[in-house]
Amino acid sequence: MQKFDLPRRLVAEALGTALLVATVVGSGIMAEALTKDVALALLGNTLPTGAMLVVLITIFGPISGAHFNPAVTMVFALKRELSANEALSYVAAQLAGGIIGTMMAHAMFALPLLDASLKMRTGGSQWLAEAVAAFGLVATILAGIRFDRAAVPWLVGLYITAAYWFTSSTSFANPAVAIARSLTNTFSGIRPVDLPGFVIAELFGAVIGLMLMNWLLRGGGEGAPMTKEAQL
Repeated sequence: MQKFDLPRRLVAEALGTALLVATVVGSGIMAEALTKDVALALLGNTLPTGAMLVVLITIFGPISGAHFNPAVTMVFALKRELSANEALSYVAAQLAGGIIGTMMAHAMFALPLLDASLKMRTGGSQWLAEAVAAFGLVATILAGIRFDRAAVPWLVGLYITAAYWFTSSTSFANPAVAIARSLTNTFSGIRPVDLPGFVIAELFGAVIGLMLMNWLLRGGGEGAPMTKEAQL
């Protein structure tokens, strides 16, 4: 596979994160405008996000790895697949891209480009939810790379789609996205004061995911045979 130079990888990370955040924020604004039913609004926010992840990981994965997430970049830095300088550059690109994504979404809906959120998202249950969401995301990525790399875009898109609904926090699972969402006072927002708890929980969950999956995937021989039900 062709290895792209760092500037091209950073542009891919910034552009991918921007489009991801624009999708999260923009679909939230659209959903809230179309319905007052919170469940339908969440569905309208969920499906575009999952779909966009499939697209973005497919087209940018071969260039930069399609992290779009400082927690994921941290995992690959800890695996020594990225140098410290590369990892820091990735994170800077992701943060910048996320903020630009919020601004793009606001501009498309004729809102102020940046507007600090007033939406409260805090407490132990939501921090646990973010740790679980980030843990599952890292597990999905690492196992997907190990067993079926071509399926990773779909695996991640489907995982995030599901995690929107089984976590109390609606699965941010991404510090760059969380920071970008603190700058929108719309359906998908989070108060800036609530960011530290989310970011710490996300990084913690990612590290635990890395530790467990490193052990789990280090096996040697063939796996156990599938049950008849799993083979169907």
